[in-house]
Amino acid sequence: MRIVLAHLNPKTPHKTPSCEYVTDKRVSISLDSITLDGDLSEPPLRKGVQTKKLVIFAHGSGSSRLSPRNRFVAQFLQDKGFATLLFDLLTEKEDQNYEMRFDIELLAKRLVDATNWISQNLNSKVAIGYFGASTGAAAALIASTRFGSDRVRAIVSRGGRVDMAGPYLSKVVAPTLLIVGQRDENVLELNRSALNALSSSTKKLTIIPTATHLFEEPGTLDQVAKHATDWFEKYL
Repeated sequence: MRIVLAHLNPKTPHKTPSCEYVTDKRVSISLDSITLDGDLSEPPLRKGVQTKKLVIFAHGSGSSRLSPRNRFVAQFLQDKGFATLLFDLLTEKEDQNYEMRFDIELLAKRLVDATNWISQNLNSKVAIGYFGASTGAAAALIASTRFGSDRVRAIVSRGGRVDMAGPYLSKVVAPTLLIVGQRDENVLELNRSALNALSSSTKKLTIIPTATHLFEEPGTLDQVAKHATDWFEKYL
């Protein structure tokens, strides 16, 4: 178990990804009686590589697949050759129901179903990771317990309400990185406690100096993206 106070150069601008993508498209994920909108980006597989690395994003309450912060992180990942899927966990009508936004079990089920859907609809083998923000981080942790470690291979949480995963924390086996802003004091304490409760043998809490909950301070979201990308590169 490691806790790291992460310092990166806040003046270093984020470079626009330079690689060209084979597909960058809107997808419709049909689950039971509903359809969820998603955006799938697939860089070409590098020569000699047979397994695609895919990160599925789970956004927080009140957000969507259009989250500018998650899309910012997704660009970093795409530039490193990762495929990404950002999708709406709720339909537009469901999202108007405040209680459904915090139904973590439901959100986790949607993530599980979307994981199965993407596995069946990609034309290559896939190694999957989850990136969860706020309440979406709890959904990601719970969803990972429905699969073996060979299916969901890594999890990253950004400002996550990982405490809302409750008893599932002791069932998580995937390598898990918790990223929290130094000035997001309440969430930081919740993440410290959750780190101890996680059963994964590979887990880490990284604290971003000066950052608040939304990582709006200059350079802080760059740090989130860099740490997330490094984690997925190592474990996917």
